[in-house]
Amino acid sequence: MSHGPNTTKFEEGRLMQVLVAPIVSEKATMIGEKSNAVTFKVLQDATKYEIKAAVELMFKVEVKGVSVVNTKGKTKRFGKSVGRRDNIRKAYVTLKPGQELNLGGEAA
Repeated sequence: MSHGPNTTKFEEGRLMQVLVAPIVSEKATMIGEKSNAVTFKVLQDATKYEIKAAVELMFKVEVKGVSVVNTKGKTKRFGKSVGRRDNIRKAYVTLKPGQELNLGGEAA
């Protein structure tokens, strides 16, 4: 696998599905303020290149880098029944300096 800039074009329909939801938590907000990064919940089989292309397409910003974390779902019990939470794949998308992504929707 090459580590240079990827010139492959992705299908636009697929890119629209790659980002499942933004993650708004205390940790995600701290990282966002400290290193100009945004956190997203993404599809399990999404690649870093797809995530980068999806963010650039949907939000019209320039992406500096993408870090991905796979979190295993916990086993939870409620009475006698045992359930399991879904596995989650998180993407920390770092934006280039001067770029800003406003997920809140309010005008700045």
